[in-house]
Amino acid sequence: MSPSSLSTAGVLLITVPAVAFGGVSLLTFLMRNVPGYNDNPVRRSLWRAGHAHAGVLVLFSLVAMLYVDQADLSDGLKGLVRTLIVAAPILMPLGFFLSVIRPSDTKPSKLIWLTVAGGAALAVGTLTLGVGLL
Repeated sequence: MSPSSLSTAGVLLITVPAVAFGGVSLLTFLMRNVPGYNDNPVRRSLWRAGHAHAGVLVLFSLVAMLYVDQADLSDGLKGLVRTLIVAAPILMPLGFFLSVIRPSDTKPSKLIWLTVAGGAALAVGTLTLGVGLL
């Protein structure tokens, strides 16, 4: 692996305890019946989605880093692919969490668009990587 992919993978690995902490936090909200979580189905669903997307996308990004250096892409495109693929596990969960940050929020705010931005980054990054591997 290139130094860039290794350092990107290192940063991704450092985020895993944060995802685990998020899971413990959600479990605590459930067990302690925290107001604004159990009684707010929109917030509960979006926060669960945020946590699930964070975990899955961090793992996906780690696997993708193994392929970036193998792709037939310029160094600039490889850097862009790394950035786009790593943006997804940041932007998507942020959109889910921040769009219903207040316990009283019953519909997502405009920050839900961060999930769209994360999805677009993931799509462009993985498409570019896939084409580079063909």
